[in-house]
Amino acid sequence: MEIYEKPYVIAEAGCNHKGEMEIAKELIQVAATFCKADAIKFQKRCNRELLTPEQYNAPHPNPANSYGDTYGAHREYLEFTVEQHRQLKEWCEEAGITYATSVWDMTSAKEIASLNPQFIKIPSACNNYYAMLQWLCDHYGGEIQVSLGMTTRKEEEALIDLFVKNGRNQDLVVFNCTSGYPVPFADVCLLEITRIRDAYADVVKRIGFSGHHLGIAVDIAAYTLGAEVIERHYTLDRTWKGTDHAASLEPDGIRKLVRNLNAVHDSLTYKEKEVLPIEAVQREKLKYREH
Repeated sequence: MEIYEKPYVIAEAGCNHKGEMEIAKELIQVAATFCKADAIKFQKRCNRELLTPEQYNAPHPNPANSYGDTYGAHREYLEFTVEQHRQLKEWCEEAGITYATSVWDMTSAKEIASLNPQFIKIPSACNNYYAMLQWLCDHYGGEIQVSLGMTTRKEEEALIDLFVKNGRNQDLVVFNCTSGYPVPFADVCLLEITRIRDAYADVVKRIGFSGHHLGIAVDIAAYTLGAEVIERHYTLDRTWKGTDHAASLEPDGIRKLVRNLNAVHDSLTYKEKEVLPIEAVQREKLKYREH
């Protein structure tokens, strides 16, 4: 009997395409063919809607990572149109990988929902934007994934309650997450997965883990604790300009993550017999016998 579902790995490209469709296409192809990830996820933001005029026109807090003279110009440079996202989805379908996007505002939610992806992600920053969540419950029939980073228990309960009241909780996947880039191991707080499972395993569709840490050891523990969906930031080059690259895995990291998670999945079973066939020959040869 299989106890653990096969792990589902999302390579989160986010804005690591640097605003270039050709890099986004390569991210898709590499994630599908080399990394063997299950899904690749991008981001969609309407920056005029998200940012105040002061925020939009302010300089980037870290000019070395900026792609524009202001923070708004920087964000616009990294943004793809809904038609470009339609092209990304087509490339994903051709490559045999699931397309998905995080949405940060109502306009983006409506635009991405019009593409009818398999799932839409709500980042930690927006999981208390209840009007957007309500719109998705009413108008989008796919799976909705939500991260719980920088979120109070009261906000978490309100989020779950909204989905329950709308009869959409069985389409909801909630992710343990610590919002930082990168996150020290002491702040990953993996046992939150156990708390979330105890509270909501019978309520939501699945539990996930969205990691912003370094390396891939922690993700194995997250899976064994019950996180069936593992999401990691993904880039072609961690030295590229931008805030997320340093906290991302390069292709070989995603490939090894997928390989290791699948190996652990195959290992998480009970013995079907007291002495397995592979052991029988060794038992015959090596087991102590009274003479």
